Amino acid sequence: MNFNEFRNTVSPKAVALAWTEATSNRMPYVGETIFPAKKKAGLDLSWVKGHTGIPVTLMPSAFDAKATFRDRIGVKRLDTEMPFFREGFKIKEKDRQDILRAIDSNDPYAAQVISNIFDDANNLIEAANVVPERQRMQLIFANGGNVGITIQANGVDYIYNYDPNGTWKASNYFALVGTALWTAGSTADPFADIQTGKDAVAANGGETRYIAMNSTTFRLLRNCDAVKNRFLTVNGLSLGYLSDADIVNVLKDTMGLAGVIIYDKQFRDEDKTVTKFVPDGYVALLPEGPVGNTWYGTTPEEADLMGAGTGAEVALVNTGVAITQIVDEHPVNINTYASEIVLPSYERMDEVALLKVTA
Repeated sequence: MNFNEFRNTVSPKAVALAWTEATSNRMPYVGETIFPAKKKAGLDLSWVKGHTGIPVTLMPSAFDAKATFRDRIGVKRLDTEMPFFREGFKIKEKDRQDILRAIDSNDPYAAQVISNIFDDANNLIEAANVVPERQRMQLIFANGGNVGITIQANGVDYIYNYDPNGTWKASNYFALVGTALWTAGSTADPFADIQTGKDAVAANGGETRYIAMNSTTFRLLRNCDAVKNRFLTVNGLSLGYLSDADIVNVLKDTMGLAGVIIYDKQFRDEDKTVTKFVPDGYVALLPEGPVGNTWYGTTPEEADLMGAGTGAEVALVNTGVAITQIVDEHPVNINTYASEIVLPSYERMDEVALLKVTA
């Protein structure tokens, strides 16, 4: 196998194809469903955010009088610049010689060596997928009710405030205290708390169809007397231990929900600390369908290196993640990069409510 044959084996096109085939049956991130991916050119992101609002009655008017003109209800345009992410790995001269030696000698581990290279590339793609999911979950599970995205790494700070006036926090965020906390099993009333959130959403013309949390928060429900008593009332059974299915069914039946989402995926942050996408102690109330979009911009690699004669190979995966391969001639190194420009819009944020159920 010569250099060109080896490079073709681990080319961005081959990596993209392998990734697509390997992940065709994977379970998507929750955020991929409620913030579907879309593509746009450049860095700028604009969207219209609005309080959907309940209908407002027409103003009364006398005959032969001019009509009263009304303002649009809470609609405003939000503009920002999308952040850029890029990271890569290098196949050095020594690495390549080891690989070629293994292949030429029919080493039984040669296939594993090639597989490891694909694993490196796949890890870059998976890392690229973590970025938007982290952003989306920061919006849904807003820390302290402050809706925004904060990412700090390598001396670069990305801070995006989606609720600059605090209007969403004032109307759609509820931090429980004292005996209402879900850790106070004998006095907490999760049904009343969820109803409070549903009422806030309804006041904006929305309808709550799902609630979402992680398993740690979900387990708190099991210890709430209100949930146990409701199960007894509905089913006529007294159980010492409620299963997850029991709790889900009681929540769905009592609160008129279509489903309960338990989301426990994790990632490693910039400090390599394992972190939950959904923090403990938060419950999100969600409507049917998407609440926003995940917007991918055009990376420099896609814009400038995809054409013939650039000396680079570029392939796109997942709407906007560019996999780029460039060969350094001296020393001969194969450099593979993953890059993306990505940021969610959150058009239906007023149809989402958030409960903070622990101290």
